[in-house]
Order: sequence, then structure tokens, then C-alpha cells
Amino acid sequence: MEIYFDNAATTQVIPAVSDAVVRAMTEQYGNPSSLHHKGYEAEMAARESLESIASLLKVQRGELLVTSGGTESDNMALIGGARAHQREGNHLITTAIEHPAILSTMKYLESQGFRVTYLPVDGQGVVRGEDLRAALDEETILVSIMYVNNEIGSVQPIAELSRIVKAYNPKILFHCDAVQAFGKYPIRPAAEGIDLMSVSAHKFHGPKGVGFLYIRDKVRVLPLIYGGGQQKDMRSGTENVPGIAGMAEAARFCYEDMENRRRRLYEIKEYLAEGILDLGDTCIHGPRGEAGAPHVLSAGFAGVRSEVLLHALEERGIYVSSGSACASNHPAVSDTLKAIGCDKKWLDSTIRFSFSDLNTMEEAGECLRALKELVPALQRFQRR
Repeated sequence: MEIYFDNAATTQVIPAVSDAVVRAMTEQYGNPSSLHHKGYEAEMAARESLESIASLLKVQRGELLVTSGGTESDNMALIGGARAHQREGNHLITTAIEHPAILSTMKYLESQGFRVTYLPVDGQGVVRGEDLRAALDEETILVSIMYVNNEIGSVQPIAELSRIVKAYNPKILFHCDAVQAFGKYPIRPAAEGIDLMSVSAHKFHGPKGVGFLYIRDKVRVLPLIYGGGQQKDMRSGTENVPGIAGMAEAARFCYEDMENRRRRLYEIKEYLAEGILDLGDTCIHGPRGEAGAPHVLSAGFAGVRSEVLLHALEERGIYVSSGSACASNHPAVSDTLKAIGCDKKWLDSTIRFSFSDLNTMEEAGECLRALKELVPALQRFQRR
């Protein structure tokens, strides 16, 4: 049995998505900017797909800017937003547990003269409202806080945090990296006070290389890519029609019966978490139950190096992660684990299990059986 528990890194494309991508490649293959009928077919395919996504979010189609995925969306929001408002101030706020696409971009903006505050989090990885309120000042122009943490599954009170920002100054941009949240929660950007929101299709059974940035109407963001003026001059380049079509199909799939889907994921997560804790000398990082995201489980195994356990599970056909896949080529101690005050013994002994609608309780049971065999053996071996 092959068990894929690394869905926070990427997900398997479902058949309806691959069918939509192939159809766009083989039938609606024109350039959307072309004036002839094939171009019109492609333009309509992209437009209808974006209208479908917009309806799920209760926003306007024109508020969705198609990008290559979460990283580009984050860069566009932060760099484009900061540059558009730099005459009003130079202060940016984010958290200590953001994805590298946010943290690295903030470091770049610091090199360009912007001042950045990195908010701490509590032991469950959640931002405290009083810390955000204290960090705001008259120079603040943008706040970026992720919806769901990709390593430990903590969920931020986005609507509450946005209200704090807007109460201080309604002109401050509020950006949310929702890459791990889209498809798991019925997000309504306008109702939650979100001005900018990043999404990536391959995290919810869509194709890789496509995503979008929600830009609330009348919010000013400067483009990063220049050329032929596509997407209202905000992102030049021929639109990725197959990617857009596949992303819309994946979004429809995730929004169908979302509540029951989420409940099933919580059941798998809690069953695996309880089994891991029963092993002894283990821990769970981040919030349990519905306080945390339904699809991310971070567990520490004392005395077993993460990479060793990862490959031992791989030999059993079980695929997991030792942290953020986007940082896997640069091994280092997790900033997120450090930020929540994690004991040193867990820093190099933590595995992330992440689930999707395609996973089952049977797979969780098989994973637990493997862990019960492997963890004690590896602990004995590494203590010699």
C-alpha cells in the first residue's frame, strides 16, 4: 500500500482537473488575446473558470489576478503593495511563523529600506491581538498574516486581527497567505477584512504552476511583471488557460460538501495523533481538534532524527515530510518550532503528516502500525 501523507507539500490532481487541463490544451488552445474564434474560446474558458472561483469566494472576477502560485502571489502582494504605498509609510508587520515566501520577501524589503516587525506567537502558534495592536504605528502600511501555518496547522483569527488593523487605520493593507487554508475553510475575503489573499492550486488537487492573488477592488498594488499588458496591465504574459481551468475544477471539488470533508480529515488527524502519543516519548506540536487545521499534524519523536524516520517510513511506502517542502533544500531548525518555544529535543525529531480528501482511516492505521515498529527500533539504535 502506498500512503501519501505529504499533502501540505502538494496534492494529487483529481481526474476532473486533469480532464479540464487536457480539454483546455487540446480544444481551447488559442491565445486568449487573439481576435479570432480560437482566441475567443480560450478567453471564455479562462473567464468562466475565474467567475466560478469568484462565486465561491463571494468576490468579483476582476478582483482575481492569476499568478504562477503562492510564492508569486505573496511576492506580488508584499512588494507590489509596499511599493504602491511607500509614500505613506515604510513599516510592515508579519509573524515569526510565516512561509519562506513571506519571510524571504520581507527580508528583501528590509534591504530596500522598509522596516519590518515580526510578531511573536503563543505556544500554539497563534498571534495575540494585543501584540499586533502594540506593533501598529503611523508608518504602518501593510500587515501580512497567514491563515493556516504550513508546519503545525495553527489557525489565525484573521477576521479579528484584520479588525484590529482597520480600527487603527483603515488604509493599512491586510494581506493573508491562504495557501494552506483555501479548500479547507469557506473563506470570504471581503467579510473577513482581507485586502490581499494568496492561493495556490496544487495545494487542493489542482495543477502546479498556477494560483491567484485576490486584490480587493480599489486596492493599489504595483505590478512585478511587465510586457503585453494582460490582466489589466497587472501581470503581463499569455494567460495559463489550462492551469486556470484546472484550478477552477479543483476549487469546485473542494467546496462541495466542505463541512463533511473537513470532519473526515479531523477524524484521521486525531486518530493518528492519539496513536502517536500512545507510543510514549512523543509530542504533538500546535493545537489539537478544531482549534487547528484539519489536515496538518506535526509530531515529535524523541531520540529519532526527522530525516531518518522519514526515510524509514518511505521504505514502507509511506510519504511524509520533515517540515516545509519549500525549505527542504536548505535544512535548518524550524523557525516555527522555535517560535512556539519547542523543547530542543524535538527540533530535529519532528515529522509533519498532512492529509487530503483522498486519504483514509485505513491508511492512518497502517501508518501507526509502521510507527509502532520503527520508532522504538530507531530510538534504541540512535541511543547506542
